[in-house]
Amino acid sequence: MYRPLLVALRLLTRLPVPEPPADGDRARLEADALFWFPVVGLLLGGLLWGGQALLVQVHAPGLLQAALLLMAWVVLTGALHLDGLSDTADAWLGGLGDRERTLAIMKDPCAGPAGVVAVVLVLLLKFAALTAAPGLFLLLAVFLGRVVLVLLFVTTPYVRPGGMGERLAASDRKALVGVAVTVAPLLLLWPVPTALALILAGLVFVYQRQRLIRRLGGTTGDTAGAMVEWTEAAIIATLVLIGT
Repeated sequence: MYRPLLVALRLLTRLPVPEPPADGDRARLEADALFWFPVVGLLLGGLLWGGQALLVQVHAPGLLQAALLLMAWVVLTGALHLDGLSDTADAWLGGLGDRERTLAIMKDPCAGPAGVVAVVLVLLLKFAALTAAPGLFLLLAVFLGRVVLVLLFVTTPYVRPGGMGERLAASDRKALVGVAVTVAPLLLLWPVPTALALILAGLVFVYQRQRLIRRLGGTTGDTAGAMVEWTEAAIIATLVLIGT
């Protein structure tokens, strides 16, 4: 059971975890890793919450706290999802509604102006929210960002052949059990903010998935990363605005 967890940690974080043993079906191992994505989200969110608590203890100024937390957020994930956001924004604008053109632009490693602007705006929104967000809001945003990945890969066709994303999309629906097992304790501990965050994540997921289906007929690794960034930013900003 620990091997899929190691794969999930290596996929979603830059934490120094060992390479899982190479024996067995590698493709199946990678598919099984999807079950552990919500657990990895809890771990990342917990680390950032702990970092925030430490910064409060040393009386770091609010803006410096937000900057350091945002930096840690990016470093812990290796900017993986920001890269997907950048590629998706460039492709969505430059694709002009055409599926093949959109996919071709998304594959280009160069960042265009739309991608740069999208990344800057998302980071700016997160930074502003972090100046006022309690640790729980940060935990919920990071956690549900990984939950939507599970939902996306389980329910949406993967349209680019080959690669890790296709193997994740081959996961069976038992990955949803991992979502239920991790969501339930949060609902018991913090029912109101967790329920609101779940609603926000659901709205972002449904809207963005519909757009992906209309334009591409499914998802790619880049659009999955963009989904994470949109979900995180929407949750933490909205919870701060409402002040739940």
